[in-house]
Amino acid sequence: QVQLVESGGGLVQAGGSLRLSCGVSGNIFSRSVLGWYRQAPGKQREWVATITIGDSTTYAASVKGRVTISRDNSQNTVFLQMNTLRPEVTAVYYCRATAYDGLIYWGQGTQVTVSS
Repeated sequence: QVQLVESGGGLVQAGGSLRLSCGVSGNIFSRSVLGWYRQAPGKQREWVATITIGDSTTYAASVKGRVTISRDNSQNTVFLQMNTLRPEVTAVYYCRATAYDGLIYWGQGTQVTVSS
């Protein structure tokens, strides 16, 4: 059974940093494209960053230069390092795995709140 569990969210002051983690179980990690998404109150879920099986990364224009996505295949974990946080990035952050067979899995989300 595939499960994604995010952690690392919380309340931080503007200008601070957070590192989100997403543990993936179910023997799909090394063969999955992994991504982070976020959903702010009253808004649609939006894509933040993606890392491929070969460690290629892409970022949304709105976050480029402020976030770094990475993966550790030995820990079955994908990370999102977020720096210089601003209040407008307050949202629930979700991890997503697209497995080798095309199936998509989501985590339950972790709340990130940035105070001004």
